Amino acid sequence: MLGRMTEKLPRLGIDIGRVIIDGAAHPNGGDTAFFSGDEATMLATPEVSGAVETIARLVPLFDGRVWLVSKCGPRVQARTLRWLAAHDIHRRSGIARDNVRFCRARADKRAHCVDLALTHFVDDHPEVHAAIRGTVAHQYFFGPQRRPVPDYGQPATTWADVERHIVGTLRTGSPARP
Repeated sequence: MLGRMTEKLPRLGIDIGRVIIDGAAHPNGGDTAFFSGDEATMLATPEVSGAVETIARLVPLFDGRVWLVSKCGPRVQARTLRWLAAHDIHRRSGIARDNVRFCRARADKRAHCVDLALTHFVDDHPEVHAAIRGTVAHQYFFGPQRRPVPDYGQPATTWADVERHIVGTLRTGSPARP
């Protein structure tokens, strides 16, 4: 399967929580403000610095083949969709409204990666990266990590790091990692 990954058109998947939505930076209580606050409090949750601007530069490089893939339950899914709309993320980033996928378990992101034939994936959670290993050639561990990033992934503390790494793979056509 890995041999075929280098022949695929580049396709990018991006997690939402702690990658685009910066719940931890909310002035009224971190992630809990997004998850349990009222509507105004939830909508006041900020974006991760540089996320939307960087994604807007990446979308054309992938010819629009960019999806948001998030793990959450029905209530948080609905809140996430309202947050995306209120922050005008689709227009500002260039990600199509139909290019949003949700699943109930982190490991379920693997099925989306396979279904969408993703070649690049940005996520903050090591469990997701372990689950998608072997299906996505370029895996970016976003934000600070508690443990060293495994050799099948690339640390990307900021969106500037993500952009630099992704642009590098698109320029060189670098092969999939085992």
